[in-house]
Amino acid sequence: MAEFPAISKLLNLFLNISFVFLIFLCFTHPFNSSGSSFLGRSKTGRKRDSGAGCGQLHDYSDREAKCWYVKSHEGCQNGGYIDYLHLFYCNFDPVLGYSALILWLVVLFYLLGNTAANYFCSSLEGLSRILKLSPNVAGITLLSLGNGAPDLFSSIVSFMSDETSEVGLNSILGGAFFVSSVVVGIISVFVCHSRVTVEMSSFIRDIVFFLIALACLLVIIVMGKINLWGAISYFCVYFVYALFVSTSHLCCRKEEIFGDSNAVASGSPILPVSKNFLGYQTELGRAAEEEEPLLGFASDDDKPTLQEEEEALLPERKRRRRCLDLEPSTSSHMFVCRLLFFLELPLYLPRRLTIPIITAEKWSKPFAVISVTIAPVLLAIVWDSHSSELSWLVYLIGGLAGAISGVVAFFTTETSNPPTKWQFPWLAGGFLMSITWTYITAEELISLLVSLGSILGIRYSILGLTVLAWGNSIGDLVSNVSMAVNGGEEGAQVAISGCYAGPIFNTLVGLGLPLAFKAWSEYPAYYLIPKDTSDYETMGFLMGGLLWAIVIVPKRNMKLDRYLGGGLLAIYLCFLSLRIARALVPV
Repeated sequence: MAEFPAISKLLNLFLNISFVFLIFLCFTHPFNSSGSSFLGRSKTGRKRDSGAGCGQLHDYSDREAKCWYVKSHEGCQNGGYIDYLHLFYCNFDPVLGYSALILWLVVLFYLLGNTAANYFCSSLEGLSRILKLSPNVAGITLLSLGNGAPDLFSSIVSFMSDETSEVGLNSILGGAFFVSSVVVGIISVFVCHSRVTVEMSSFIRDIVFFLIALACLLVIIVMGKINLWGAISYFCVYFVYALFVSTSHLCCRKEEIFGDSNAVASGSPILPVSKNFLGYQTELGRAAEEEEPLLGFASDDDKPTLQEEEEALLPERKRRRRCLDLEPSTSSHMFVCRLLFFLELPLYLPRRLTIPIITAEKWSKPFAVISVTIAPVLLAIVWDSHSSELSWLVYLIGGLAGAISGVVAFFTTETSNPPTKWQFPWLAGGFLMSITWTYITAEELISLLVSLGSILGIRYSILGLTVLAWGNSIGDLVSNVSMAVNGGEEGAQVAISGCYAGPIFNTLVGLGLPLAFKAWSEYPAYYLIPKDTSDYETMGFLMGGLLWAIVIVPKRNMKLDRYLGGGLLAIYLCFLSLRIARALVPV
């Protein structure tokens, strides 16, 4: 895992420079017509025309005609803060346009994952301590929510429009298929020489519950409609799984306590490992690597004090703050550090100024005061961007709330230490603002994917099944494969459990919540699910991969080998080839 900080640092620098370049490009490139603007979210032309859409775009041959069509048709405005079709056809030439959109797509994927890892998970950990949740409950609820946040919010945003609901469904199914087939297959190939085995009970349990979740989803898709109570029932299946896992976990602990030497160790973690590829490793991840209890819970005799933990982490923090391993006393070290600091600001500063953080490692009173002051204003802006008319009352309430919060924070906090009392409002504020930023990023990501689908003439469901699913699953691929390769048999058990527990959460909660929201908006009527026969293919191949795993692994004495990995990779490649072929050659 030692290479991750360096890779993350380089990725962070590259994306920040790319972000600055894209902003410079947008505001300096000449417009083709006077009065044109690439900014979306206008009060008069923000909403999509779901009836006409932008389907006739490719009926025009030259770019000027397409530019006119994009500017004159409301259906071409895909609901984001940036009008990507206007940028592509009216401002950029094709090569520059494709390069800018793809680069911005990478930046959005990074922001989505990094916000969840760096801010969302941090707030969840603090809330778990304040609420005094047990390790089992915290792992089943908060850890899964933190790891599945990008998929969850992408799905929620997708289902907000009937035109893009197929993106959300296919991204969840595509991500689940990718993780349970490709990631498990790669892990099996990499660890086959080590003759690693996994625990049979947890392996079969996770796959069986995954098949049950997919069977429930298949029933919903076949029916083509769902009401509010049906959506809530589907969502609650996850809590049945969580209760079952927690109960089995406690039973194993009791067997260990009563001295059953043949009892299997608590074995698999309840939920997927924490993703640390995007520059942040939570206490959850550190506890897993150091074989500490989940979320840092320990007995009173073994649990270190906060001061001891801070002293233990201090050398590591100092090491992380060094730049390129240069000697701190050299002038080149100071120059490089300051240069890197300013290069990392574009993507870091907006979130840092609006998300309250009270961890000891990142505590800063100026940032804390500014964040609680600006956060209500940002919420007012987001709220107003989704309303049909400008509301000065929303901005007035947001400004007053921010001013009052800033004054209170200034007089009740210390410069050297984060607050030790009344932490819940801080953590709740950080949680809310993390959700806000994740939602904003997911909304812009879906808008960009829809625009790319219109430009390339590709169905939105294909982009959700591939681009969005792969982008949201990169963290699972890197963290789980690294855990399996470097962590021995226990690491492989953690990784394999994460490859199934994560998709179970995304399938039940990532689809259950959006379906519940849509059914609520249609209550007491049913919410009609868009018909897409390709969903049956996706679920058929996904279930086939799960059945292959549940048959092959027990027959191979629970060993992860090339038979399992090769079969899973072959199933996914066959499915992907079929879908791409159908997309390129319409029937």
